[in-house]
Amino acid sequence: MLTTKHMTNAKPNYLFADTHEWADLQSDGVVWVGISDHAQIALGDVVFLETPAVGAIVEQGKACAVIESVKAASDIHAPVSGTVVAINSAAVDAPESINQDPYGTWLFKIQALSAESQTQELAHLQPLAQYESTLN
Repeated sequence: MLTTKHMTNAKPNYLFADTHEWADLQSDGVVWVGISDHAQIALGDVVFLETPAVGAIVEQGKACAVIESVKAASDIHAPVSGTVVAINSAAVDAPESINQDPYGTWLFKIQALSAESQTQELAHLQPLAQYESTLN
């Protein structure tokens, strides 16, 4: 099993997409989105983050943001569908924070179009232990 210094910082309630984004459902129904420790290690030193605009409609599994490192650029996919209700301007201004704390650095927040669709889409994501097992 892949273990890194950050993997233990992932909250047990985080859910993960196959494309290495994490989703954290808040009590108000908003989903906070970030990238996994595995993703930030693969990217290397992050130097640029482009988030979707507040008000943008995103679709589960579709690219909606871009992250760039000294090695590569990669799309960030929406783990759930909905409307972007906030972006983390601190992460945009200091993208290296993603390398320093990938599970403490959210990138943007999504409000689902409906509670029913959100429940269905979250069911397609993986809990932490299952996600970690795919990294072997």
